Amino acid sequence: MRVALYARFSSDNQRDASIEDQLRLCREHAAKQGWQIADSFADRAISGATMLRPGIQELLTDAERRRFDVVLAESLDRLSRDQSDVAAIYKRLKFADIQIITLAEGEITELHVGLKGTMNALFLKDLADKTRRGLRGRVDVGRSGGGNCYGYDVVHCAGAGGEIERGARRINPAQATIIVRIFEEFAAGRSPRAISFDLNAEGIPSPSGRGWGPSTIYGNATRGTGILNNELYIGRLIWNRLRFVKDPHTGRRNSRLNDTDSIIVKEVPELAIVPTALWEAVKKRQQSVKKNTRPDADKPLWERRRPQYLLSGLMKCGCCAGSYVKISKDHFGCATARNKGASLCTNMLTVRRDVIEAKILDSLQHRLMEPERFKVFMDEFIRELNQQQAARSADATSLKAELAGIAKKIDNLVDAIADGADALPLNAKIKAMEIRQQEIERQLAVMPTTSHPRLHPNLAEIYRAKVAELRAALDAPNERHEAMDVIRGLIQELRLIPENGILRFELYGELAGILALCEAKSSKARREDAAGLAEQIKLVAGAGFEPAAFRL
Repeated sequence: MRVALYARFSSDNQRDASIEDQLRLCREHAAKQGWQIADSFADRAISGATMLRPGIQELLTDAERRRFDVVLAESLDRLSRDQSDVAAIYKRLKFADIQIITLAEGEITELHVGLKGTMNALFLKDLADKTRRGLRGRVDVGRSGGGNCYGYDVVHCAGAGGEIERGARRINPAQATIIVRIFEEFAAGRSPRAISFDLNAEGIPSPSGRGWGPSTIYGNATRGTGILNNELYIGRLIWNRLRFVKDPHTGRRNSRLNDTDSIIVKEVPELAIVPTALWEAVKKRQQSVKKNTRPDADKPLWERRRPQYLLSGLMKCGCCAGSYVKISKDHFGCATARNKGASLCTNMLTVRRDVIEAKILDSLQHRLMEPERFKVFMDEFIRELNQQQAARSADATSLKAELAGIAKKIDNLVDAIADGADALPLNAKIKAMEIRQQEIERQLAVMPTTSHPRLHPNLAEIYRAKVAELRAALDAPNERHEAMDVIRGLIQELRLIPENGILRFELYGELAGILALCEAKSSKARREDAAGLAEQIKLVAGAGFEPAAFRL
């Protein structure tokens, strides 16, 4: 039995040694069972309420390749605390014919998934309620109920009983001067963009450490974000304005506004930085320049979150790694260079949307299915298929040899019983062998038979027609978003690098690997590119490999 070990701890407050403690206990258990440890996986300081963990993703990827037979962990909540995620992990491992065994619960079954998953979900809800209750208690005495914000320092002090009291803040004089300056300049008519340019040029550190930008200053008045909307600067502590919910598709947290009745307001005049008259002047100017930034507010949430253009959110600046955003009707440019100034990025080159989209679509339609490249694709496809079939054949040979050995052992035990040996212990051994025999027969029954791929003789022409339909779908209102999702799924990033006054494009992702595979001239190069493509596919699964780039 090949076993994979998994360990996790959830916060920075816990010891890194917790991982080694968990793995040590698992190794001891595996040694007692006589199991061979194939690999170990771990996630450090990552919550079990999310699947965005490199360790668990790598474990699931290796499970699909049948690199082990058992997953061993300290308890089921180490794999996940989310009820749906526990069920998903169990289903994926069961499909790969891999058991889950934990030191706390033993072999995991559907009953454990349902019962333990529910208990873990209730634990998370209870923990959240207790945490929220404790934060509410801090706010009621005028202390911070969350992280620190720009303009203040964290104060560590001991209470009457000697315990550390949390949430105390004091004004940072240097940062307070910058805050007042921002308010005064905005009230005087300067734009957030111009203010951020000056702050970056003077080398003044921003709250995030990544440079000042217009959104850092202006923020969102409704959500209370941004320097100009932080009411703590006038001595008013606001808590529970937002709540966070996890997106079931991405696992990431999204903020939602709470009802007005749920918001807690506490006056803390000792923390005021901005005079009331200056605050009111800023609010008056904000009202005068207010724009409708949500013209699609009446649309469903999933429609508002769809990318408007084919490459929206995928284009990155090759100088600063900032996003390329729409700066006019037809052009995209570096957001950092335009919003934060030349001190952070000097790339002022732009690209037309139709030009860059045409390059991507032309690559799909014309560069992949030329006759010589199609032959390269077919050679690599058949080579990979043969490798997979050879691996399956080796597994089948091993299972058949084990099956023959079991049959021989059973015959020997039956002969021993016939010769007068004690039947009770031997019958137990025979029963265990028969169970293993049935398991091997099931595995052999579902193994696909080796055969050569059957491909349509006009596959290249069919492919060209399908891609042409895909391009046409981009212009069809009812099919546009679906077609965009197909193409965007092949692209991880498009990097735009300025060189000698022009932009060079580098494409990252699965499409880049496919194109690089077809561009290779020699068999050696094709093998190297094929290996790179495998890494890219693993990257999509979360293993963290750097994908190969394809230059357009």
